[in-house]
Amino acid sequence: MRRDVETRPVRPGAPPSWGSIPNKFQIFLLFTVRFVDFFQQAALQAYMFYQLKSFRPDADDSQISFEAGVLQGIFTAAQVFTGILWGRVADSPRFGRKTVLLIGLTGQGISCIGVAFSRSFTVAAIWRCLGGAVNATVGGARTSLAESTEKKYHSRTFLILPLAWNVANIFGPLVGGLLADPVTNYPGLFGAESTFGGNTGVQWLQRFPYALPNMFCALVMFADAVLIWTSLRETLASRKFSRDRGIEIAEIIRYKIDRLVFRKFGYSLVSDVGPDTVEDDENQPSSTQLSSLSKTKADDRDADGDRPDAKQQQQQQQAAVAAAAPPFYHALTPNVLMVLATVAAMDFQMGGFAQLWTVFLSSARRTDAERSTIALPFYFTGGLQFSLPTIGLAMSILGFVGIILQLTLYPNINARYGLLRSFRVSLLVFPLAYALAPYLSLLINHTFMLWCGIVVVVILQVAARTFAIPGSVLLINNSSPGPQLLGTIHGMGAATSSAFRTIGPIVAGHWYGQGLEKGIVGWAWWWLALVSLVGVLPSLWAKDGK
Repeated sequence: MRRDVETRPVRPGAPPSWGSIPNKFQIFLLFTVRFVDFFQQAALQAYMFYQLKSFRPDADDSQISFEAGVLQGIFTAAQVFTGILWGRVADSPRFGRKTVLLIGLTGQGISCIGVAFSRSFTVAAIWRCLGGAVNATVGGARTSLAESTEKKYHSRTFLILPLAWNVANIFGPLVGGLLADPVTNYPGLFGAESTFGGNTGVQWLQRFPYALPNMFCALVMFADAVLIWTSLRETLASRKFSRDRGIEIAEIIRYKIDRLVFRKFGYSLVSDVGPDTVEDDENQPSSTQLSSLSKTKADDRDADGDRPDAKQQQQQQQAAVAAAAPPFYHALTPNVLMVLATVAAMDFQMGGFAQLWTVFLSSARRTDAERSTIALPFYFTGGLQFSLPTIGLAMSILGFVGIILQLTLYPNINARYGLLRSFRVSLLVFPLAYALAPYLSLLINHTFMLWCGIVVVVILQVAARTFAIPGSVLLINNSSPGPQLLGTIHGMGAATSSAFRTIGPIVAGHWYGQGLEKGIVGWAWWWLALVSLVGVLPSLWAKDGK
């Protein structure tokens, strides 16, 4: 009897939930880093076609679609050459994760201002290239996220990466579409004889009709940089206990305000410790109990600025210093290369979709002459030619659907079928969405059916992406040979993603232009579906490293 009790299997604990995840505020900060990055990209996509058209009004749609692909691709192209470099910088004890995040946010904000006041495609492309070169937020955020929680929480915490993309895809296109060309869209506010325009209208907005959304994106970037500087804690072991000026200033300001308020009502914090910039917040409570404090004691507290023991802090810092990162070639394991090959194919087709979807929504509808040449199932042409606000709405559907699927569908299915299995199945859904997308142009005269078709295509693509993006990030993270190479591995992943998200839009834009010339609007879509099918093959040899 006793032996049976001893050998009885232990009931497994409950799987991690959202409520049990530690360091929620730090995770939220990393969410904001990815959100603002995706926000500026999503906002630009909503009006990019029209901004390029404003540079050369006489250019045809096929040329503009190619330039749009280049403008989108050159941003990620620059990341190809700097992604691994930023990964090594993030692993360096001299800089760490937080520094590269701040550089990325600030640099992209400056890039947005440059694009805002560009007068030609070449100038806009240069600014986008510079923005991509300093964009270190991808690998930096992924690495910090991996180090902020234990691995058992990663299946949920890594969901914030695509979640940030989806939230940005709700607000980015809407804001971009609403703020673009305000003189034309809001003549009562910015036009001649208007509220802000005076007699002739707002001159600088007439000269730079797409400056306002770009400047708003820059403002969002700079605001998040300040938030990260004053709130995010370093996760690199060798810098975790280093002095952080940003957090120190923020905590001193907050501490002074708290003391002022508490003294006014005769209360004080129970702890005698002042602002602490050293400890991680993993085990810190979200609120601090208060106790009554006499006026005499409050005055005594003013005179004494108790701080953490310096000797103990120094010992903790010395204990946490990690060894130098191993040589780069240690990261080139067979599994890492196979995972990167899978990521390459996936990012190619997702970058291509982002380009095609924007151009397809903006392209002119088919003419009466083109309508007479329709020969199903393949020979038909024409885009949807939506207005800027409608494009913003159509692109925002991507975000709404993605959020619903990520918070409801992904955790349960991933827990039931496992990371690799759900990831591989998701890769098979992409081709179906791409194969169906061009047929939306056949529904242009049936508004209800058209929007139903848009929702179907969006659900398929977003459902696949919901599993593919966090799955690919987890596979990259788990393929690292060791924690000292984690930043390098994520830098390699970011560089690979950037490379193929560069090639994808450019090639897809070229295919789309070819299709318009051939009278086959689905030409690019069906090539993209074929590429996504071939991209499933490397995933069959990829493994979930431990």
